[in-house]
Amino acid sequence: MNAKPSASGHSRAGAPQRAPGSQGEPSTPRTVSPGLPPAASFDALGLPSELMETMVGFGVTEPFPIQAATLPNALAGRDVLGRARTGSGKTLAFGLPLLVRTAGLRAEAKRPLALVLVPTRELAQQVSDALAPYAHKLNVRLATVVGGLSINRQQALLRTGADVVIATPGRLADLVSRRDCHLDQVRITVLDEADQMCDLGFLPQVTEILDQVRSDGQRLLFSATLDGNVDQLVRDYLDDPVLASTDPAAGSVTTMEHHVLNIHAADKYATATEIAARDGRVLMFLDTKAGVDQFTRHLRASGVRAGALHSGKSQPQRTHTLGQFKDGEITVLVATNVAARGIHIDTLDLVVNVDPPADAKDYLHRGGRTARAGESGTVVTLVTPNQRRDVNRMMSDAGIRPTVTQVRSGEAILTTITGAKRPPNGTKTNSGNLPFRGLGSRTGRPAKESRKAAEARKAAEARAAARVRRGR
Repeated sequence: MNAKPSASGHSRAGAPQRAPGSQGEPSTPRTVSPGLPPAASFDALGLPSELMETMVGFGVTEPFPIQAATLPNALAGRDVLGRARTGSGKTLAFGLPLLVRTAGLRAEAKRPLALVLVPTRELAQQVSDALAPYAHKLNVRLATVVGGLSINRQQALLRTGADVVIATPGRLADLVSRRDCHLDQVRITVLDEADQMCDLGFLPQVTEILDQVRSDGQRLLFSATLDGNVDQLVRDYLDDPVLASTDPAAGSVTTMEHHVLNIHAADKYATATEIAARDGRVLMFLDTKAGVDQFTRHLRASGVRAGALHSGKSQPQRTHTLGQFKDGEITVLVATNVAARGIHIDTLDLVVNVDPPADAKDYLHRGGRTARAGESGTVVTLVTPNQRRDVNRMMSDAGIRPTVTQVRSGEAILTTITGAKRPPNGTKTNSGNLPFRGLGSRTGRPAKESRKAAEARKAAEARAAARVRRGR
């Protein structure tokens, strides 16, 4: 393995693994040394004037904490290990030094000078869109290579001599194997959302890619968590890095509220439908692709402008749906965990876990779609009686103490917390789970209604019928 030498001159590939802490977090990496002091302002960094003018035009005038902590060292060529939640300004924290240090150089055909690795197509596009205006000002050529889009077009971009490549590991590995991209001239390598790349099983491809870039190059690794596999990447590939940890936990954001709504199983999707019909946008997470599609169809039939996002959609479909959500053409984005990272929606103030996430990490990243860049936001999780124990454990692991409320669809407290209201078409919601049989269970297998839930549903229907009779 072409592992980068440490400051002592010894290869770090054989470094012994350290046991992670109680929450899966390692202590500070072994070869961390003090870095330059944080930047008080962008003016103090000596950035090119054309870059500063563009930043001011976009309203980027004061550095966020992760930018202030990492930019001086990254601009100086140091390896950087940054821990910060999504939405904290990481893209410019690595993007500005990458562009500044690449400006004035020219890549040969198929041999980029800098590389940004990200876990998802959506994040690749987001990074590309964020850096494009700055790259244009500095005359740095960008190329985005991801799966789901034409590989022929990406091959052509690389042949023209892209200076910076923004890529997902799988597609980049394909291009390298076809000899359409050679990494031996890559001077700066960025790993963004490194923990998710490991979680998605990309670690072998990431290490294979890192083995091919210049061993004396700069490495910038950003991650929301620094657990086992990420810690090993740091040990093997970062040389005496500067550590910047500005957000110990994504859920600790002071502008984010966390609510657990305890609901009856038979009332779950009636409650979710009313939340979806609120004024304003909402991002709603479900576990399965089938569940997402089914709930989206139901919302549309109820008069709610909803769109579906999951890995079963083509990349053009996913891009179109995200664009509609950002532009306000649809107000509800129903998604699987594919939307838990890599998307940024301005002023998104509500995220709803219709199906609770499997673990604390997923919860934090789902919730990280709101309360971004200092904005406020709310995360709501719908919990049925048989899910309470698991959700309590997950919240504890995430370091979250949510406000817990018992609610039913149609109640004022639900509106107070989420802005819920009846859907536009006046869809009856006292039928509870009826339109959603099979959601959250195996395909084609109806969800069983508990005796207690059935009794509650029948009682509610009897009360509704009595009200109708009295109103005649």
